[in-house]
Parts: sequence; C-alpha cells; structure tokens
Amino acid sequence: MDYTPYTLLLDVGWISILLIVGNALRNRLRVLQNLLLPAPITAGFIGLLLGPEVLGLINWSDKISDYTTLLIAVVFASMAYSMSLGGSVASGARNMWGYSTAMFMGQWGIFTLLGVYLFTRVFDTEPWFGLMLPVGFVGGFGTAAAVGSSLEEIGVAEASSLGFTSATVGSIVAIIGGVIMANWGIRKGKATELKGDLPDDLRTGYIDNPEERPSIGKATTNPSSIEPLALHGGFLVFTVLIAYLINDAIKSQWPSVSIPLFAMSFVVGLLGRLVLRLVGRKDFLDGGTITTISGAATDYMIAFGIASIVPAALAGYWQALLLLFVLGVIFCVVWAFWAGPLFFGNNWLERGIFGWGWATAATATGIALLKMVDPKLKSGTLNEYGVAYVGFAPFEIGMTILAPIAVTAGITAGFGWAAFLVAAGVIAAAFALKWIPAEKHGTAPKPRRRRAQE
Repeated sequence: MDYTPYTLLLDVGWISILLIVGNALRNRLRVLQNLLLPAPITAGFIGLLLGPEVLGLINWSDKISDYTTLLIAVVFASMAYSMSLGGSVASGARNMWGYSTAMFMGQWGIFTLLGVYLFTRVFDTEPWFGLMLPVGFVGGFGTAAAVGSSLEEIGVAEASSLGFTSATVGSIVAIIGGVIMANWGIRKGKATELKGDLPDDLRTGYIDNPEERPSIGKATTNPSSIEPLALHGGFLVFTVLIAYLINDAIKSQWPSVSIPLFAMSFVVGLLGRLVLRLVGRKDFLDGGTITTISGAATDYMIAFGIASIVPAALAGYWQALLLLFVLGVIFCVVWAFWAGPLFFGNNWLERGIFGWGWATAATATGIALLKMVDPKLKSGTLNEYGVAYVGFAPFEIGMTILAPIAVTAGITAGFGWAAFLVAAGVIAAAFALKWIPAEKHGTAPKPRRRRAQE
C-alpha cells in the first residue's frame, strides 16, 4: 500500500486515541498510579497488542518506526534552544560523559569478548554473536538495523533478526526495570524532584484544581503577525530539516559515515541559538513553549516506539540468547547502582534511571523513564546529556561503523579488547582527574530542595 498523507493521518490518529486512553487509564486504575506509568508507555503497549503483529485490529503503516527518529530529533533540537549552559551543567556534563562513555564502551567490549571466549565454546555460536547484546541494548533498533544489514551483506543472514530480538527484549527489560527502580527511588527518598507522599495529581496525571494548573509557555510574538506556537514549532522543524540536509550531504560524500539525526539536530540547534544571540534576539524564543513542544514530541515518540516493536526471535538461538540477555541485565543493573552514585553522588537516581533506559533500550526509553522521577525534567539530566553527547558521539558512530568491519576482517576479539580498554581507561581517568567519587570531590550536581506538591 502506498504511503500517503492519509496514511500519516491514520497512524497519528490512532496513536493519539491511544494516548488519550492511556491517560484515562492512569486516571482510573490504581495499579497504573502505583507504577507511575506514563500514558505514552501504556498507549504504546496497547498499540503493540492491537497492531498487526498480535491482534491485527490496527494496521499500522510500515513507517511508524521512522516517526521516532524524527520525533527524537525534535526533542534534541528543543533542548538546544531551551537548555541552561551554566557552570553546573558543564560540570555535570563532564561526569555524564564519563558515565555514558564507560558504560557504552564497556557493554560493547565485555559482550564482544564473551561472544568470542564463552558463547563459541558453550553454544558453538559464531564469534560475532556477543555483539548482538550491545547492538540491541545500548544501540537500539537503529543500530540493530545498521549493523544487521551490514553483516547480512557479508553472509550473516540472521544478524538483523538477532539484533531486533535483542532490541525488543532490551525495551521490555528497560521499562520493567525502570518502573521498579523509579518506585524504589521515590519511596526511599532518593529522587531529588519527588520526595515524601506523592500528590494526587502526580498519581492520577490530572490537575483538578484550575488555579494549580501551570502555564505551558509565553507568547513572544503578536498573533496578528504569527501565532507563537507556529513560530516555535517552525524553528524546531527548520532545525531538524537543516540537520537532515547536512547528514544527507555527509552521507553522499562518505557513504559509510552515519550520524544520528538527533545528534546533528542538537548541534544545529546550538548554532541557531548562537545566531539568535549574535543578532540580539536571545529571547526571541520562549523556553517554556519550546519545552512544551519537546514534551509533546517525547510522548508521541515513546508511544510510536513501543507500538512499532517487532519481535524476531530465532528458535535455534534461544538458549544462547537467554544467557546473553540475563548477563546483559546483570551488567546494566550493576552499572546503574555502582557507577550511578560513583559519578553523580547523592543525586544519582535521575541520571542513573536515564542511563538504565539508554543502556537497555534507547535514549527515548531513558527519557520516558526519567519522566517518572522527574516529570518536569528539572533535574538537568537531559541538559547534561545533550552537552556530553557532543564528546560521546564519535564513540557511538565509530562502534556502529567498526563492528561490521571487525567481523568482516576476522578481528572481532581485537575489537572487543579495544572497546574494553577504552572503558577501563575512562574510569581510570575519572579517578585520576578527581571527577569521582562525585560527592568526595564536589562534582555532583547540587541537591534541589522541593516539596512533593511542586
């Protein structure tokens, strides 16, 4: 079936209905209130259940997985225009870079080596098998598609299926584990934005008192010229467009280079922010309005992302996959609860739960889980991640490119050792430069004192 504007209408229309249903269920069902489960996650799972892979009551188009790529680009473009670039963000971003890079390279290195030295001997798998854990977990569906298609070109027919299976399991693990971690952290008083007894509006998701309903933004232009929401939305869409055109130009010159659209959108957004400042219009865009648009894009992104999951398990690998996933979860749990406090001090929960979602699924999942303990995104976690990503991007891009090359060249073990040594080096450097332990050396984010009703 051809993709038309009406196909887009059906996809967006159905997911919008499911978001409304998810919000209504959160408002009514105690179990969802106790889990603090955001409506987009509920909507995504309902969409998956009703979709063609299960009941077939909703015929999603084959483009819904692409929507998440565009929506997360909008989120990071928004971040560039609305984030604070003060000293505390810079310090937090430094530790976020160390935490993220060590986690990312450690997952690639450890599981590549396990694939070479453990799985080949116990299950007689190919040396590249261990790569499938980071490809699906910390890489996500995009990396699974990129690495899988590259390996299929050299004759590894099952690579994409294994990668997507890993990404699917990672998404489920991320949500279940994230919900448990969020509720534990809130009840233990470790969430800096949520403390004490939770107010009813946070549990139900509905602000009943009109006087307590916050503004979602301020107008910076007179509607007689242009509607403020149209101006802010136009800036963000234009930013993503420029990022896409730059990526397309790079791809045409260097076909093997693939830069995530959300990363380029963030960089272009920072340049756009600089241009506004240089022409004397630093307040031309309202931060609250930008944040509102970002929040809406995040909700749709989460719902579409979960609804587009396509399980692709291979029966011949089930035993090896089971052990691989168990070890993967253990790694992510240990990293969250050991490295989180080490790099972020007492205020580690928001950053740790975001890192958990990213380490097991994708950045989008990390944002969804972060909103459970930081609904208004005031902890600064995403600001720090956005700044840190500039220094982290070469590692993510490089691993996606080098992994298939290493398999093709028969140097999978060397690839694994190199990644592991980089991770160990980052941790050692963090100790040597006194970034960590964060509390001891004063590099942890300053605690925020907030009452629960806020």
